[in-house]
Amino acid sequence: MRIAVTGTRGQVALALMERARTLPEVEVVALGRPDLDLARPETIWPALASSRPDLVVSAAAYTAVDRAEDEPELAHSINGTGAGAVATAAARLGAPVIHLSTDYVFDGKSQGAYQETDAPAPLNVYGLSKRAGEMAVAAATTRHLILRTSWVYSPFGTNFAKTMLRLARERTEIAVVSDQRGHPSSALDLADGILRAALALDDGVAYGIYHLAGTGTASWADFARQVFSASRALGGPWAEVRDIAAADYAAPAPRPSNTQLCCAKFGSAFGWTMPHWRQSVDAVVSRILGEAGGGHRPAGDIVDGQVPVGS
Repeated sequence: MRIAVTGTRGQVALALMERARTLPEVEVVALGRPDLDLARPETIWPALASSRPDLVVSAAAYTAVDRAEDEPELAHSINGTGAGAVATAAARLGAPVIHLSTDYVFDGKSQGAYQETDAPAPLNVYGLSKRAGEMAVAAATTRHLILRTSWVYSPFGTNFAKTMLRLARERTEIAVVSDQRGHPSSALDLADGILRAALALDDGVAYGIYHLAGTGTASWADFARQVFSASRALGGPWAEVRDIAAADYAAPAPRPSNTQLCCAKFGSAFGWTMPHWRQSVDAVVSRILGEAGGGHRPAGDIVDGQVPVGS
């Protein structure tokens, strides 16, 4: 199976390329700018057509949640129009598409975990643009899997786990939002799930929307504490976490307070669930430290360090 994934530097694209190396029957080709640019739809068909994929993974996206409030047209161009163009090209090629979406399509008012059938109600521009992408993909082809995930982190790129480790080299205390709950999701685990789904599509699995995220729930403060616990055990940087409310952080883009996702549908369809988020955080932190080197700043004055709550 030849899989084309959009984005060459994104966390999921890099994780897919790595995980596919263990599967001799799978070849992953990453396509990104300038050859494939979601903000320039005219580039999408030539790039995908030349790659001759059996399946397309639509992973590239505009993910700057706060900046999207000032750049709504660009966010919608990439996450909405661009995603639809990828799905349209896949349909022309006779290839199914797996499209990555987000928990931020929900407003966070649910008291429990969101089901795939729950009505989306995004609170911010990023969420609105990703919901537009879901609808564009579904309109372009019936052969789609839309995978909603949340709080993605990995050894690659810039993400919450790596930001925490960087800040812990500078501060002994970091203030982190504790009243928003979701699922920390390793991009490496997501890649395993995507590959599992990709190889099962010929077995009559139903297309549609699925939720796929790390098992177990956490607040951003819980997430940070686990990062520091894993790092400290390995002799890496760590800091004390001080809980704060989202209202005290005052990010430009409003975030939903609860984005727990019920992932039972994916588990039933594909016989696979993501590992527990704590287990995966430990593995990713170990790898980050191994690749970047450890070392902790000597303890000093307490620093009030509010940090972005992630995307």
